Amino acid sequence: MVYVPHTDAERQEMLAAVGVNKLDDLFQDIPTKYRYPHLDLPEPLAELEIMQELQFLAAMNVNANVVPTFLGAGAYRHWVPSVVDYVISRGEFYTAYTPYQAEVSQGTLQAIFEYESMICDLTGMEVANASHYDGATATAEAVIQAYNVFRKKRSKIVIAPTVHPHYRQVVHTYTQGMGLSIVGGNEPTTTLEQLIASVDENTACLILQTPDFLGRLVNLEGVAEQVHARGKGTLLAVVVNPISLGLLKPPGEYGADIVLGEGQPLGLGLNFGGPYLGFYATRNEYVRQMAGRLVGKTVDVEGRDGYVMTLTTREQHIRRDKATSNICSNEGLMALAATVYMAALGKHGLRKIAELNYHKAHYAAEVIDKVPGFSVVKTHPFFNEFVVRCPAPVADINHFLLNDIEEVEIIGGYDLGRDYPALQQHMLVAVTEMNSRHEIDLFAEALRAFPGETQEA
Repeated sequence: MVYVPHTDAERQEMLAAVGVNKLDDLFQDIPTKYRYPHLDLPEPLAELEIMQELQFLAAMNVNANVVPTFLGAGAYRHWVPSVVDYVISRGEFYTAYTPYQAEVSQGTLQAIFEYESMICDLTGMEVANASHYDGATATAEAVIQAYNVFRKKRSKIVIAPTVHPHYRQVVHTYTQGMGLSIVGGNEPTTTLEQLIASVDENTACLILQTPDFLGRLVNLEGVAEQVHARGKGTLLAVVVNPISLGLLKPPGEYGADIVLGEGQPLGLGLNFGGPYLGFYATRNEYVRQMAGRLVGKTVDVEGRDGYVMTLTTREQHIRRDKATSNICSNEGLMALAATVYMAALGKHGLRKIAELNYHKAHYAAEVIDKVPGFSVVKTHPFFNEFVVRCPAPVADINHFLLNDIEEVEIIGGYDLGRDYPALQQHMLVAVTEMNSRHEIDLFAEALRAFPGETQEA
């Protein structure tokens, strides 16, 4: 390939091939007023001026690592040990790529192997991959895996309405055209019993989440047995918050077939929404239907430890219609960050983080529940997120918290009315180890100062 401009003759040849006479014909669908050079663009700037402009714009952002933050809903403000950024910034890792050649990639392969081993320990499962782009794509891959387990003969998927709304949307996007029927609805009042009753012999998998999108802890003990029996082998996939597994029973111990979730809490920071990490684990019997990279540990002819890629059924390796994944470098650097985070904390540190999340969230619920007009929904136990019934639209309350309190900015909770019409004026509040008692008290006092209607809802 030569890096020189096309000649006029070459341009005319290409235009003729697509059936147009001139370059402008390719832009007929764009309204004339929006076509170049009609765009009102500023004059070019020098590099120094551009940097000053970008720094000015960046300074306008509210820094969620500085101001009190109670927004979660899938992305959380957690403490990231300094060793995480140090390790992933090393040259041998920073430009990570899929390690095709084992003889020159032992460090990268070992890091992936350690990550997968830790995810198995955390989830109670037998095999994990590395990895998916985020929790949403991991959920979609669970559907595809279940579909393939049953050799594409089952066409029904049941997804709880309290699985993250974005995850459910991505499942629909991934599976359009596959002829799947995705049921479960969008009513948060749908019960676990109703979801289990929806499972039949045409169901490939049931997807549940705990803690669910509303923060509630769902008791899934015995559910796997019911699902397997009703659906003659229907798979149970469970979406989890990895930090909660420092304190709660892992899904592998109550029969889940697939465990997945968003790995952002494992040392990745908020990062303006990405890049994130979709962790994913399953049982050995389903490993050949699982997408993603797998690394195994062996020994060489001299008895030394060695690491190798295994079951690499990607589209480059075998026929495209037989491949389970097109994942390449994907989130390799993020998987490494999660590995360093888990290694730095260890099981006792992870449990301590989980306990801090749990206890601080329950303290916050206690003080917020005492604010006139605001009440915590107490129908289920929760981990580090809970629902607050508000006396006014959540958007108005959040605007007040961020803009109208003298000398302080607070990022409020998530507006559940955006996803559930029945939960208008309900706020999802997240609390992590980063929220001090002072911040929580400040949040409660700010809610108390909200000038809107404060009658009991």
